[in-house]
Amino acid sequence: MFDKLDLALLRELQRDARQTNRELARSTHVVPSTSLQRVRALLDRGVFTGFHASLDLKVIGREVQAIISIKIRPPSRRVIDQFREWVIKLPEVVGLFVTSGNYDFLIHVAVANSDDLYAFVIDRLTQRPEIADVHTSVVYEHMRNTVIEPARTVAADGSAAGRGCTPAGDARMQGRSR
Repeated sequence: MFDKLDLALLRELQRDARQTNRELARSTHVVPSTSLQRVRALLDRGVFTGFHASLDLKVIGREVQAIISIKIRPPSRRVIDQFREWVIKLPEVVGLFVTSGNYDFLIHVAVANSDDLYAFVIDRLTQRPEIADVHTSVVYEHMRNTVIEPARTVAADGSAAGRGCTPAGDARMQGRSR
């Protein structure tokens, strides 16, 4: 599925998507035409969902983060779909997970302060008639991988391989947002 060059290109573009094709080729030890052709092939395969700027939430005034667990009633497709479409548009929402288990949704929010968090939960969420239960957990620290590798790769000999075919010393858990 992905060979060593694909993996190198994926790592480099996740590390810095603003670099030029020439810089990308140099860092992956190929000629620019090969780099360009392989990146276009990855784009055609739908590997990339976009190229985004990563923001420091603290610097933009959103110092308080929380994960809010939501239980919906009745748990019908229509109700879940309507709630999902409503909540993802709210400016406080950083991310949304539709889940199984005790709760139907996990909402990652970032707000300026605890008063704003309280207002979001009490004045926005609990006013919705479909919400049966809300549980809020304040986030002390948010870390994320800035480089995500495919779950399965193809080794040089064509056989399937796991994460072990990537170079040692790959920088993981580099990005932090607060």
